Amino acid sequence: MSTQTTGESRYAALFRPGRIGRFETRNLIKYGACCVSNYNERDGTITERELARTRVIAATGCGMITNQGAYPDPRGEGKAYFRQVAIFDDRFLPQFEQIARAIHDGGAVAIQQILHAGRYGGIDLGYCVQPSIVPQTLPHFRPPREMSKEDIRQCVREHAEAAARAVRAGFDGTEVTSFMGYLLANFNSKFTNQRSDEYGGSIRNRGRFMRELIDAIKQATPEHPLVIRLNGNELMDQWGGNDEDECFELMAQAVERGVDMISVTVGWQEAPASSIGRDVAPGHWNYLAARAKRSFPDTLIAFGNRLPDPGMANECIAKREFDYWEVCRPLLADPEMVHKIRAGRGEEIRRCIGALNCLSRLFRDLPYTCTMNPALGHEVEPEYAITPAAVKKKVMVIGAGPAGMECAITAAKRGHAVTVFERGERIGGSLLGYAAHDLARPDDLLSVVRHYEIMAAKLGVELRFNTEANAKLMRSVLHQYDACVVAAGAGIDLEAYAGLPGRERLIDALEVARGRATPGKRVVVIGGGKIGLTLAESLRQGGADVTIIEPSKRIAGDVMPSFKWRHTAWVEELGIRTLLQSRVLRVDADSVTVVDAKGVETRLSADSVIAAAPRKSRQALFAEFEWMIDELHGCGDALIPRGLDAAIHEGYRLGARL
Repeated sequence: MSTQTTGESRYAALFRPGRIGRFETRNLIKYGACCVSNYNERDGTITERELARTRVIAATGCGMITNQGAYPDPRGEGKAYFRQVAIFDDRFLPQFEQIARAIHDGGAVAIQQILHAGRYGGIDLGYCVQPSIVPQTLPHFRPPREMSKEDIRQCVREHAEAAARAVRAGFDGTEVTSFMGYLLANFNSKFTNQRSDEYGGSIRNRGRFMRELIDAIKQATPEHPLVIRLNGNELMDQWGGNDEDECFELMAQAVERGVDMISVTVGWQEAPASSIGRDVAPGHWNYLAARAKRSFPDTLIAFGNRLPDPGMANECIAKREFDYWEVCRPLLADPEMVHKIRAGRGEEIRRCIGALNCLSRLFRDLPYTCTMNPALGHEVEPEYAITPAAVKKKVMVIGAGPAGMECAITAAKRGHAVTVFERGERIGGSLLGYAAHDLARPDDLLSVVRHYEIMAAKLGVELRFNTEANAKLMRSVLHQYDACVVAAGAGIDLEAYAGLPGRERLIDALEVARGRATPGKRVVVIGGGKIGLTLAESLRQGGADVTIIEPSKRIAGDVMPSFKWRHTAWVEELGIRTLLQSRVLRVDADSVTVVDAKGVETRLSADSVIAAAPRKSRQALFAEFEWMIDELHGCGDALIPRGLDAAIHEGYRLGARL
């Protein structure tokens, strides 16, 4: 009799056992290193916060788990982030031993990544090291110093010593990475390697550092597998980087030296194109992994760039397009994902939506967090755990947007009886409007809505749609509920235009987003934040002539840092006119008069004027309900207008403590 679960049958390729070197893996899922967490001490010491996160990772059910990248040199030239872990000294061993032990206890093969950041390193030093002095294209990185041959030899030795140290700590193997433009990529790429000695020039010479690195690590740890992360595409054509064929020639050199696995990656931090964001369709880069597997059939290939869907990954492995599904951000979003698909509960997975909140924070030297997983980074704090409520309550939630639904579902998991009151016809709130006009990947945003719909049904959350929450409603249910959560969101503050001639002609941006108002073909949008940009881009793509009026110096002021460039690029690509440091003086029937910071007036032809700013929280309910219920709380945009990240996180935190 078969003992396979429903999920194991459906995802048979993923759940096949595998082997790397002399080690067996229980499935073909590799937890990716996900760069670094920034949860640790400035001296590279691992904290309890990190160890708690590690225990969650160890329990994900992956067959292979890669610990985050540790820098290998005592000088800190390889250190990319303020709180990156270090592995250059034996004093760090006890905590790495705890991590290796936790991974083994969870049933996985343990791999330690060694990360020397090269061009992006030296964060505490004021300089970085590279094969050549190539100026930074991003101003926040440090000025470069060229590595001498002795520097190169020392760097290779330090990598080998770090690998040996990781094995002594209990790891089964090691990994070196070129992902995102770190030191290995700097030597491989003709953009940053402009040396004229044996380490530069031809692609064979540029690969010499990599080959020496592989040789040294394999000599230091001969019985333990080595993984190397190499670009299938640098996305650095603008800067004169390697093309795809050169990337694959470098992979061939790694195979020649006997690496056990190649993890195929995409992009540099400086790349002017997206590699893993929401604007990249899932599966877009799969062809790179398939090419690698065809080119190197006897070498294990791991891949996962913008591949959050287990069904697609299973199909790719079944077709031998790659050998291991390398997962990072999808398991940040939902650490239970592997267990859910194995148990046939795939519909409950919280999908990684590619918002890149993780990278936005990391690139600001903050601990990374996840839009979809409010507990990430807080695993050590009991307050973030979902525990049975000491007192079971009847909770009413006003608003079925992300903040309200996150709170409702979290509270229901704790045993509370929850009813959500929503004036609209379905779950989603303003997120539905964003999704309807999103040029990136609307289905990612809609997956959030579907998750709430599924979980509300599973947990028995009562939903009352087409219901306006007000004092009359509260009086009708007086004393039936113990707690009320106001998550009514925010709207456009049209009162801010009270003195504007022609204000009655303004169209509320949220009404347009919801499909309740249809603008014409000559549109002026007031506000270059995310609401205005999303609508402007969508309308322009639909054929409208669009101009954005923004009072500040830049557009996208409230957009996630890692996505600002995408909106800026769309505005340019679509030919949307932007008038910065400008405000509207008057709205007429067929035009808008605008004045800039210098007092210069401009008359714009327009048949529709959309107000997309400022936003104002719907806070009136707090005053109306204050004396009508035992507990009154609020979360999300109802407190301060912000975004999806804040809405989900605040809803979760409130639900976890009600």
